[in-house]
Amino acid sequence: MLDRSAGIGYYIRYGYIRNEYTLEGRVCMSNESVPYQPLTPAVFHILLALVEGEKHGYAIMKDVEAQTGGTIRMGPGTLYGSIKRMLASALIEETDARPDPELDDERRRYYRLTGLGQRVAAAESERLRRAVEVAREKHVLAFGL
Repeated sequence: MLDRSAGIGYYIRYGYIRNEYTLEGRVCMSNESVPYQPLTPAVFHILLALVEGEKHGYAIMKDVEAQTGGTIRMGPGTLYGSIKRMLASALIEETDARPDPELDDERRRYYRLTGLGQRVAAAESERLRRAVEVAREKHVLAFGL
């Protein structure tokens, strides 16, 4: 049982909590608290879709489907629920810039990554790269993959 009287910093500092959620909703990795990790697949793929630039919701949904070979198909509830949380967490922001009104539906909202969103996407990519590296070392994945 986690002794809350000692303070969460104590447990992080001395390595009692590893790769588990802390009281602050963060994940401890290598004795450091890394906010936002691990990301859900939906959030991670939305961030990846926005790395290339601003997109509206439907374009994000189609991009995620394409980048995962159809294995992740987000419905509107997952997409817009994730976007709402990402906006609140400052991972993305809504843009004011709009394409030519004759080429676009004025009801569409466009989103882009924030600096924080870029850093979180990079950190999550690195976390996943390390996980794949371990899986290869343990022969879970073939080395040629």
